[in-house]
Amino acid sequence: MKKAVYPGSFDPFSNGHLDIVKRAAHLFDEVHILVSYNLNKKSNFTKDERVQMIKKCVSNLKNVTVQAFDGLVVQYCKQNNISIIIRGLRNYSDYENEFSLFQYNRDIAPGIETLLLLPSTKNQFVSSSAIKELVTFGCDISKYVPKAIEEEIIEKLKK
Repeated sequence: MKKAVYPGSFDPFSNGHLDIVKRAAHLFDEVHILVSYNLNKKSNFTKDERVQMIKKCVSNLKNVTVQAFDGLVVQYCKQNNISIIIRGLRNYSDYENEFSLFQYNRDIAPGIETLLLLPSTKNQFVSSSAIKELVTFGCDISKYVPKAIEEEIIEKLKK
């Protein structure tokens, strides 16, 4: 059975994230979405809120699970017998970050591979930080987030 993990802060979860998850679900028998801690980001949503929102968005994907984890992604992989980390790659700055992560992960856990997936054209520029900014200034975010969580995102970020 081929298993993969798709880690991220997902604060909030976007259509770009969902695009990657759906495509990964076709490539692997089991996909774990891992809501992970990022030292460089201040979260607007709690881990539990993010897990619950993502579960709403992927409930129709039977081979996808969602959970939070506070350790390193490679530690989660080892604990769950997962050999592939999926990462989304939108642009060159994402590439620089992902390349560094890949090197650390490869050093810590040589048997775990990283697979980079490019987003569809319509999701190429979608980012969680842009979504937060759009909500702050009262703009429509319906093209950028799953319908199932749009109102929840707006309510939380307007506070």
